[in-house]
Formats: sequence, structure tokens, C-alpha cells
Amino acid sequence: MSDVSFTPTGPPETILPEPHPELVGAIEDAELEDLMTITAAHPAEPLGWASLGDAARATGVEDISVYAYYRVGYHRGLDLLRKNGWRGSGYVRRAHPSNRGFLRCLEGLAVMAEAIGESEEAERCREFLQQLDPDVD
Repeated sequence: MSDVSFTPTGPPETILPEPHPELVGAIEDAELEDLMTITAAHPAEPLGWASLGDAARATGVEDISVYAYYRVGYHRGLDLLRKNGWRGSGYVRRAHPSNRGFLRCLEGLAVMAEAIGESEEAERCREFLQQLDPDVD
């Protein structure tokens, strides 16, 4: 279980555990097809889904598929957050590298929701990002 710190100055902060080292090493220079295999081997890791979504977007995969990659990563990230003490509120800051996969999924989901015409969802995602880490623009 990771740290969930309670402070007298604000909401608790959740820090996700580090992604599986095999995943981190494998995604560094992976192509899209490889990322599909890597992510399938580590489906609970938001970092894999974020990397898959980013690569798919960069290579021109249709918007709805990219949206789906980010959405799966977002939901797997919520599962991981809950498993590590998050109770629906509090900070999940980008300053902690282990939180970045989840935050990238949420950010990508906002962008792709807008791209497929889901403006309300895109706005909810942007607001959620701001709530999770108010220090990031």
C-alpha cells in the first residue's frame, strides 16, 4: 500500500506505487504494435495505457480507438487509486512520477473526448485534473 498523507492544511494526497519495472523498461522505445503487447501483459498499469494512447494518437489511429485506450487506462487508474487508499477526493499530484500514467490517461481522455464531440465529458475530465493537482495548468 502506498502513502496517503493527511495534513492539517488540505485534503489527503495519494501516491500510486511505481509501475512494474518490466513495463517501464519495455515502453521506452516501443512502437505501437509492441505497446499493444506490453500493455496486454500489464493491463492494470495506467502507464501502459497512457503510452499506448499517446503512440496511437501520434500515428494517426482513429480517434475513437485512442479515446478507448485512454478510457481503459483511466478506469484501471481509478481502481489502482482506490486500492491505494484514495476515497474519491484528495490530491493525486503529477510531481510524483508514479502518478503520471493515470494523469496522462485522464488528460488524454479529455483531449479525445473533445475530438469525438463529447464536450461535457472533456470538461469534466479537465475539472477533475485541476482538482487532483491544482498546481498544474
